[in-house]
Amino acid sequence: MSYKLFIPGPVAVSEKTLRAMAQPMIGHRSADFIALYEAMQPTLQALCYTQDPVYLATSSAWGVMEGALRNLVAKKVLCCMNGAFSDKWLDVATRLGKQAGALRFEWGQPVDPAALRAELAKGGYDAVTLIHNETSTGTMSDLPAIMAVLREFPDVFSIVDTVSSFSVLPIKKDELGIDVLLTGTQKALALPPGLALVSVSRRALDRAATVPDRGYYFDFVEFHKNHEKGMTPSTPVIPLIYALKSKLDEINAEGAEARYARHARLNATVRQWGAARGFKLFPEERYGSLALNCFANTREIDLPALNKILKTEHHLVIDGGYGKLKGKTFRISNMGDETDESIAALTRALDATLDKLSA
Repeated sequence: MSYKLFIPGPVAVSEKTLRAMAQPMIGHRSADFIALYEAMQPTLQALCYTQDPVYLATSSAWGVMEGALRNLVAKKVLCCMNGAFSDKWLDVATRLGKQAGALRFEWGQPVDPAALRAELAKGGYDAVTLIHNETSTGTMSDLPAIMAVLREFPDVFSIVDTVSSFSVLPIKKDELGIDVLLTGTQKALALPPGLALVSVSRRALDRAATVPDRGYYFDFVEFHKNHEKGMTPSTPVIPLIYALKSKLDEINAEGAEARYARHARLNATVRQWGAARGFKLFPEERYGSLALNCFANTREIDLPALNKILKTEHHLVIDGGYGKLKGKTFRISNMGDETDESIAALTRALDATLDKLSA
């Protein structure tokens, strides 16, 4: 049985995108691949608001998240933690043998710029990790305010995960001073998982060159050397790169500003639906994600039963809460290729399912 995903990733992938993946294979050191790689750079740079290259890594975003630590952390990294995925970054850092500090916030709370300033003022850190949009709780931190604090500490490198915010709203890498901006393909880009994108500042690239144990597969220096030749360091996932090119063409046709407005509008539609049905956002509303809505299960709905009906009768799936919030929250994505019509169909199905559960 086929069904459509409204979970926060992987999201639904269009037939057009799937067809793009089925193009004939080419060699990753061929002139055809170089042309494909280089054709995408202007749009990728525009979406990152950067003059720096955007490298393609064959991995989930966690590959380049770990790689950024290997490339930049010589002294100690400060991990900003306010949900399942940002919490995990501390575990990753310690498994790498890096000295790491934890700046902890309650799940559903954004990263507080003042608390970040106070911790960095103690000294000893040379990098900070941040998840812009903490998908597990649907919480979006104030990235411009956070980056304003980080600019006060020029010796500290910023590593920013935009996995579920990239292309949902403008993230102006160069203007904000982000050193490493990374994302994956399976969320707002509406591609299958398996490809990560990462843009690295010149100063971060220079720093990486001084770190002896940065490894090979995610070595920023190797990425840059190959980028200058229109290639990747190792054999990439060429079908996904074809799909990425197709998606970037779609984004150019729609226009970035129209894309941002569409995500904001659909997000508001779902948020209004939730309020009308008696559900409250899990985070404070002003920090609610624009890519998804995470609702507190204030009505104590049987979420597995809800999803079973949605899946079997309407061929749709939402998320029933992540980690320690499973059953206590539910998450509905509006990322990627969703439209007013597809979101309206989802809310009608949810209404019918809720009515059936309460009958």
